[in-house]
Amino acid sequence: MSEIKFTKDETDRIVTKVKRYFNDELDQDIGGFEAEFLLDFFAKEIGPYFYNRGLIDAQKVFTEKYIEAGYLVDELEKPIG
Repeated sequence: MSEIKFTKDETDRIVTKVKRYFNDELDQDIGGFEAEFLLDFFAKEIGPYFYNRGLIDAQKVFTEKYIEAGYLVDELEKPIG
């Protein structure tokens, strides 16, 4: 997996949320630079856990749909004889 990258718009939105969280929940004001640094840390160190969980969830959905498709194909089978 390559490093997690966000667009400028995504970064700005996330930084705003980080700053708001620190202000609302921790009663601390942090600047945009600090919030972006924290975002980079979480993306690098914790992001892969969320990414891998997403892959596991996607694989589960694909497996369920594959099994379901198998049943649908079985229903199309014509009797012989």
